[in-house]
Amino acid sequence: MASHRKPRTSRIRTSHAVGITSAALTSVALLAQTANAAPAEPDKPSLEEVQKKVDDLYREAGSATQKYNLAKEKSDQQRDKLNDLQDEVAQRTEKVNDARRELGQIAAAQYRNGTSSDTAVLLLSDNPDDYFAQRQLMGRLSGQQQKAVEDFKSLQTQANDKRDEATDSLAQLSESEGDLKTSKQDVQKKLGEARELLSKLTAEEKARLAELERKREAEAKRKAEELARKQAAEEEAKRKAAAEQAAKEEAAQEEAAEEPADPPASDSGDAYAAKAEKVIAFAQSQIGKPYVWGAAGPDSYDCSGLTQKAWARAGISLPRTTWDQVKAGTTVSVDNAKPGDLVFFYDDISHVGIYIGNGEMIHAPKPGANVRVESIYYMPIHSVVRPA
Repeated sequence: MASHRKPRTSRIRTSHAVGITSAALTSVALLAQTANAAPAEPDKPSLEEVQKKVDDLYREAGSATQKYNLAKEKSDQQRDKLNDLQDEVAQRTEKVNDARRELGQIAAAQYRNGTSSDTAVLLLSDNPDDYFAQRQLMGRLSGQQQKAVEDFKSLQTQANDKRDEATDSLAQLSESEGDLKTSKQDVQKKLGEARELLSKLTAEEKARLAELERKREAEAKRKAEELARKQAAEEEAKRKAAAEQAAKEEAAQEEAAEEPADPPASDSGDAYAAKAEKVIAFAQSQIGKPYVWGAAGPDSYDCSGLTQKAWARAGISLPRTTWDQVKAGTTVSVDNAKPGDLVFFYDDISHVGIYIGNGEMIHAPKPGANVRVESIYYMPIHSVVRPA
């Protein structure tokens, strides 16, 4: 008798198929959720990181400004040299033309006298050297005529040399102006990046950043006051030592019944102090004027432009860039800094200020700020230099 039970294989296959379908649907759903999820935002930098980045960009802009100043100085010098050379070329060309007119007069006189036409050709040639190999022609000229030809030859050579020199100078000027353009673009790029960073901050973040800046300034001020106390103590010790030495010398003179010696002549320190007074007075009169990169007064300054103009008031001509100014004097320690000294900052020597005593300086800080008094500890100190 045939069996009426249903085969089990069909049920098993159906159950297996349902299990696979459920797993597939679950996977598709998860993939869809992953695909629709918003991409994770990159970690936002902390305010301290933003502050450091902005400081670095301003420092890099300061360094690029010094490159700009150097390129501009070279460009200006090259342009002056080219102008002088062009003037000299014009003068020498005029002399060549005068000499050529003199040769023409001699040739005309020979023509009237029936002298050899070859000689006239020599005298009227644009390049008498072409005929100098023909010695018999030169032999036909008088001493005065030969001198006229030699003078013409010499003047023409000098004019050509100056013309070549002017051409080379023009090429150098083009190179300097190319460097100038590159440096300008670099400055603008760094400042643009700094502005973009700051523009992305919220009002609350800007307030917190300002608080960080106030703390930084307070710490720099504390260090300046500490240096001021130290320098004052050292000056007082020197004053007492000098007074004691003077008393001993006076006592020795009275004991020996000698006439008091003449007071010592003013030393170089007094002369430096007099110059420094003029420097600081000028710098103080510029306080409040805006920082503008590449500027050297009278309405705005960058850092080295201010120091250059200030020391010019004392009769000292400083170079234009911080990199050259740091070499224009004697290096002293920070503890021995005197008013008028130049204080340089950062490893790349991209900033400079004028020391005014008590751990403070006058400087043109950065774009968006004005010339002001500030602690020398606001930035990392590179060195202190005494210009005069």
